[in-house]
Amino acid sequence: MLRIYPVSLSLCRAAVPHCRAIARHDPDLARQMRRALTSIPLNIAEGMYARGKNRPLRYHTAMGSAREALACLEVAVAMGYADHVDDNLRAQFDHVIGTLVRLCL
Repeated sequence: MLRIYPVSLSLCRAAVPHCRAIARHDPDLARQMRRALTSIPLNIAEGMYARGKNRPLRYHTAMGSAREALACLEVAVAMGYADHVDDNLRAQFDHVIGTLVRLCL
């Protein structure tokens, strides 16, 4: 198992309160964020057992989903639904995205 997989699950857990807060202002944005968040570990898991060219494609999809979920948080801040993106949460996103970038090379 890739070490980034449990980190991606931790990222999902850490982001749940933010999804709930966003949902009070914009349910559609919160749903999009939840879908993107769940896509991260699901695609990592699929990639771990994929073969050939499918493996980096799954990691690339997970990376895109991670960036999308972070963008949802950034949009929530821009729209005034949240004050800022927590530094620890941003660091988790950066860690996951950075690892997935290296896996896609």
